[in-house]
Amino acid sequence: MFLEKSTNNPSHNRSGWIEVVVGSMFSGKTEELIRRLNRARIARQRVEIFKPEIDKRYDETNVVSHNENSIRSIPVQNASQILLYIDGMDVVGIDEAQFLDDDLPAVCNYIANQGIRVIVAGLDMDFQGKPFGPIPALMATAEFVTKVHAICMRCGDLAHYSHRTNASEKLVQLGEKDNYEPLCRKCYTAVKTGFKD
Repeated sequence: MFLEKSTNNPSHNRSGWIEVVVGSMFSGKTEELIRRLNRARIARQRVEIFKPEIDKRYDETNVVSHNENSIRSIPVQNASQILLYIDGMDVVGIDEAQFLDDDLPAVCNYIANQGIRVIVAGLDMDFQGKPFGPIPALMATAEFVTKVHAICMRCGDLAHYSHRTNASEKLVQLGEKDNYEPLCRKCYTAVKTGFKD
């Protein structure tokens, strides 16, 4: 989808940009992030990836997709910490960005303004179907936004809601298929309202 920019001409003033990959749980966001970062590495670009320190579901440090593809990353406590590691980078990737603080859009814009390509993956909505964390503001300033979809676990249509299957009301609850299922609009609404055709 995106061409890896050339860094062979040092006299050329590089221009950065922001790409955001969003969707529900189990939609392939991390898989797409890893794919784009691996392509950048094949193009011999200098790549660094980050994830929130809170996300230790699969691995303490690596970013791991549901398909068990992984890539080395640096866990960070907040968005501003990323700035400590961007020197000399061509591409910066950020996974599970919804768990980072509201400084994320400003940090990503700063990085892009330094001529670096920024690729961010995260949930656009929480389990209540509301915009999640810094993602909406980041989508507004990004050059490219890709919305990926899961498959609804109730009817097989395209899903873009992350339905929590337990009774917890905590906004942040790390989990997998034991706590969440992707649902389409119709099935999500039916579950939330108790209405069925």
